[in-house]
Amino acid sequence: MGKLIHLALPVRLTHATNSGRGNQEMACTYDIHPRGARLLSPRDITVGDLITVERGRHKAVCRVVWTADRDSKLRGQFTVECVEAGKSPWEEELRQMEEQYLPVVLETAQSRRPTSIARRGEENRRRRPRFFVEGSADVSEVGGKGHVEGQIRQLSEFGCLVAAKDMLLPGTDLRLLLNIFDVSVALKGQVKYTAKNAGMGVEFQEIRQGDRPLLSYLLGKLATESVREFAHVEVVTESPTAIAG
Repeated sequence: MGKLIHLALPVRLTHATNSGRGNQEMACTYDIHPRGARLLSPRDITVGDLITVERGRHKAVCRVVWTADRDSKLRGQFTVECVEAGKSPWEEELRQMEEQYLPVVLETAQSRRPTSIARRGEENRRRRPRFFVEGSADVSEVGGKGHVEGQIRQLSEFGCLVAAKDMLLPGTDLRLLLNIFDVSVALKGQVKYTAKNAGMGVEFQEIRQGDRPLLSYLLGKLATESVREFAHVEVVTESPTAIAG
């Protein structure tokens, strides 16, 4: 996918119809990357729809590849990818901007609490629901050459378990791009442990600005959707090798 940046940009959308070009509407991006963007529209959007996205003099024909559930907090959001090769409408912004990350847990909340309260807070973190899930993970070592591609086996608000052929050592700081149900979330974290035949237990430390609602959306889907729709989803109540978080 390339570099993805959380940035609100005004754009014009033109929806393709059977008779040609439809009416234009103004919209705003949530995040952008070289091949597409995540946007919001009050119209009914369906995966596979073709939409022309314009910003200034630049425009691109894009295909809808993901839409949020209508009953979720992300209602109206959708992701598009450019169909035609070439420059995206926001190429200049991609050159000028860098990704911004925010702490997963605010340090001030911990530093202002008495030790006993902070310890109870850590215990509550470990009790946060964890879910078995299938998804892909692109993992890169921070400041190093280590890079692995793996599969997400468990996910929580504060960590995940990644199965990979080549595992990074405990204590390694890394960047992760998680893709679950066609939703991508970028985080920074640290390998807390490795388990043979299980994977790497990763603790999240920072999350890309704008991705916290996406992570909450995924966890909400895992918690509420039926087993018939997501047959491999299961809540982890107890585990001898609990993942970080």
